[in-house]
Amino acid sequence: MSTDGTRGAAGTGGTADAACAADATAGAAGQAGPLGLGLPAAFPDPSLPSRVRIHEVGPRDGLQNEKKPVPTGVKAEFIARLADAGLRTVEATSFVRPEWVPQLADAEALMPLLEPVRARHGGPGGGGDGSDGDGRDGGLRLPVLVPNARGLDRALALGVTDVAVFASATETFARRNLNRTVDESLAMFEPVVSRARGAGLGVRGYLSMCFGDPWEGRVPVDQVVSVARRLHDMGCTELSLGDTIGVATPGHVTVLLDALTGAGVPVERLAVHFHDTYGQALSNTLAALRSGVTVVDASAGGLGGCPYAKSATGNLATEDLVWMLNGLGIDTGVDLARLAATSAWMAGHLGRPSPSRTVRALTHQE
Repeated sequence: MSTDGTRGAAGTGGTADAACAADATAGAAGQAGPLGLGLPAAFPDPSLPSRVRIHEVGPRDGLQNEKKPVPTGVKAEFIARLADAGLRTVEATSFVRPEWVPQLADAEALMPLLEPVRARHGGPGGGGDGSDGDGRDGGLRLPVLVPNARGLDRALALGVTDVAVFASATETFARRNLNRTVDESLAMFEPVVSRARGAGLGVRGYLSMCFGDPWEGRVPVDQVVSVARRLHDMGCTELSLGDTIGVATPGHVTVLLDALTGAGVPVERLAVHFHDTYGQALSNTLAALRSGVTVVDASAGGLGGCPYAKSATGNLATEDLVWMLNGLGIDTGVDLARLAATSAWMAGHLGRPSPSRTVRALTHQE
């Protein structure tokens, strides 16, 4: 048994015992539990999208706050299991300076371990041509965060096909997270986006603090629209609207999305990223779906937060999202039993139960 938990030549990590336990859990959840009984019952709503692409952020956003280092082999196994559960966009890591986010300092070591996973699932995925790039259109996508030109250099050297930049709608968070003003950060991103697009990469623009800021309070809708429009105009193929501290409500979501589309940002280019601080993440997601959004960020097991905003608690759990979407008859391509088993497996590595209610219900975690 390898000391780093890898599974040998496959390069996907995980001990044999953990794999067997997770498979057994998946079987129990899928056969004997509610999923085996045909639950949740599906009642499609014709006003909602028929298909949603989940942008899985667990391996990057979910793990970045963990104080204890997670072995690279375990991270690779986590990503492999997520892909095996049917997720076709899995954000793998970030090419930031190691001292900024020590948990992600192993990006160069991690990406080569993912080549067998990418090959098994038909990657690299699309995105550079502006297609939605979900698994059924272009295979597995493994985007990475790049904070600047140096980060892009490192990503390109490893053959990455999708990258993301991380902007802020507010000045205070821009300074705390990027040590720059909003204008200065956008100026830094512009050549990065241009070069990545020129190389055929898909480029996601994250926009944080879209609904509220822990230092500035309310964030005006027109302020968010202005920064989002600049990211769109510089060439980002997708914009993810972040409720970084989890204060959004459904009405706010609808107003912001209407303002963005009214300003010329196509809804097809928009994604939403909700935190569940006040228990609003699923309600906000439903509001976004009603506005035409078809890409939703989520984190397996509800892992994660933001290291630069202390009030940013866990992300929307992917399992909770899939349970709701299954009940609405919306296709995601995700095997919920396998996904829940994966999150239970990772919770074991982290030494605490998953915060996802769906994971805990399906895997009988206490």
